[in-house]
Amino acid sequence: MKLITQVLWLCAAGLITFCSCTETSGKNKKPRIAIAGIAIESCTFSPSVTEEEAFHPKYGDSVFTSYPFLSKDSSIYARAEWIPTVVARSLPDGIVSRKAYESILAKTIDSLRKNGPYDGVYLDIHGAMTVEGIDDAEADYVRRIREAIGPDPIISASMDLHGNVSPALAELLDLVTAYRMAPHEDALETKQRAVTTLLDRLASGKGRPLYKAYIPIPVLLPGEKTSTRLEPAKSVYAAIKPASLQEGIVDASIWIGYAWADEPRNHAVVMVSGDDQQKVNSTAETLAKSFWDARKGFSFVAPTGSFAQCLDAALASYKHPFFISDCGDNPTAGATGDVTWALQQLLARPEFKKPDGPSLIYASIPGPELVEKALAAGVGGTVSEFVGAKVDDRFAPPVKLTGTVESIYKGDKQAEVEVVIRTGSLRVIVSRKRKAYRTAPDFSNLGLKPTEADIVIVKLGYIDPDLFKMKADWMLALTPGAADQDILKLPYKRIQRPMFPFDSLMADPDLKAQTVPVSKR
Repeated sequence: MKLITQVLWLCAAGLITFCSCTETSGKNKKPRIAIAGIAIESCTFSPSVTEEEAFHPKYGDSVFTSYPFLSKDSSIYARAEWIPTVVARSLPDGIVSRKAYESILAKTIDSLRKNGPYDGVYLDIHGAMTVEGIDDAEADYVRRIREAIGPDPIISASMDLHGNVSPALAELLDLVTAYRMAPHEDALETKQRAVTTLLDRLASGKGRPLYKAYIPIPVLLPGEKTSTRLEPAKSVYAAIKPASLQEGIVDASIWIGYAWADEPRNHAVVMVSGDDQQKVNSTAETLAKSFWDARKGFSFVAPTGSFAQCLDAALASYKHPFFISDCGDNPTAGATGDVTWALQQLLARPEFKKPDGPSLIYASIPGPELVEKALAAGVGGTVSEFVGAKVDDRFAPPVKLTGTVESIYKGDKQAEVEVVIRTGSLRVIVSRKRKAYRTAPDFSNLGLKPTEADIVIVKLGYIDPDLFKMKADWMLALTPGAADQDILKLPYKRIQRPMFPFDSLMADPDLKAQTVPVSKR
C-alpha cells in the first residue's frame, strides 16, 4: 500500500508518466488500411440495367489480384496491414439497379465494420456510376463508408478521368487522384499513386491535406475527342504531373467527365490538394484555364465517316489490317454491344459474300441461342440463328446469321462462351454475353489473327494499345447506338447549362478556385 501511495505521488508530481498500450505499440505498428471499390460507367441513354453479377465482385484476399503492386513480396505491401473487403468492377453498361448497388455496398460495409478499426481506406472507384434513385452515386457510396468506419481514417481514392467529381464527392474524399492518360495505360500507376500517397501522409504524420481546390469547367466531350494521344489533350494532361510535384502540392487532377449520362455533375473538373493554399489555388486555376482554352481544339482521335464510308476506305486501302471502330455501340462507353445495325449493313455488302472476298473480322455480337447451337454442332458444323438486338432494338432488329463454326472458346470472364462463325469472307465473333474486344488474346484465344486480316471491325471508340500497335490504318465509324458520338443530338435534360459544345457562344466561365471544406477529424 505504501508503494502504491509513493507511485501515485510521483505521477502527480510529473516524475513518472504512463502510456496506453495503443500509444506504446503504435510507434512501431503498421497502419491498418482497408481496400474497397465499385466501378462502372453507366450510360443513361442505354435501355440496359446492370445487375450485381456484371460486377464480378472480389472478396477478401482475391482483391489483391487486381493490384500487382500489392503482391505480398512488394515493398508497398510491407508498409501496412491490409484489410481487403469488396472490390467490384463492371464493363460499362446501363444504370445500376438499386438492388445490385445496395447488395454490394452492404457486403462492403459489413466487412469494414467487422475488421476495423483503420488508419486509412483505399477506394478504387470510377466516378460515372448511376444508380436507380440516386444522384451522385459515388458520393453516396463514400458517405456511407464514412459512416461505417468513423471520422478518423483517411480516405484515398483513385478515379477514371472520365468520371465525375461533384462538390460533395470532393469534400468526402481526403485524397483523390485520376488517370492522366486516355486510353488508360496508366490505370495501375494511378491506383498505386493513390495508395502510396495515403501511406506517405500517414507515415509523415501530415494526415489530410490542409487545402483542396475545386473548379468545375462547363465542358462535356466524349473520350474519343479528348484522347491524350493527340493535342490539345496531350499537352493539357502533360502539365498535371509537374504541377503535382510542386512543393506544397499533394495531387493535381483533371476529369474530362462522362458524356453519355444525363446528370448535373457530368462535366469537366480540376481538383488540386496540398498544404500551401496559395499554390493549391493557383495551380488549380492554371490547369482549369488550360483546359477551357483548349476546348475548341479537341477533335476525334482518328478520321471519321459513316459506316459505308469507312468500309469503302478500308476496301480501297492497301494498308492492312484496316481497323474500323463501330463507335455508337461501344460497350466500353456503356452501350449494350448488341445493336445489329452495322452487322446488318455488313452482311448486305456483296464484297464479302464469297469465301475468297476480303477477309474481315467482326467483334462482336451477343447471341446466346446461336452459341448454344454452335456448342451442339461443334467446330466445322453449320448453324443458323438470330443474334443481337435483345437489349437494344431501337436501330435494327435481330439479324439471322448462318455459317460455319470455326472455333469455340469457353471461360472468358465477360463473354463466358465465344464462337467464330464464318460466312462468306466474314468471321463474326458471337458471344453468350456482351464483351469488348480490346487485346491480342481476345482474338488469339479464338484462333483469329487480326494482323493477317484485311479489315477488323471492333465495337470500340479509341482502340486500346494492343490493337493500336496492330493497325495499319484506322477510322471511327459514326454508327448509331447508346454511345452515339454526336452528343448534340442526345436527349439531355439535366446537365448544367450553359455547357460547351451545346452552347458554343457561351461567355467564359468563372474559373476561380473554390475552396473545398477539409475535415478536421
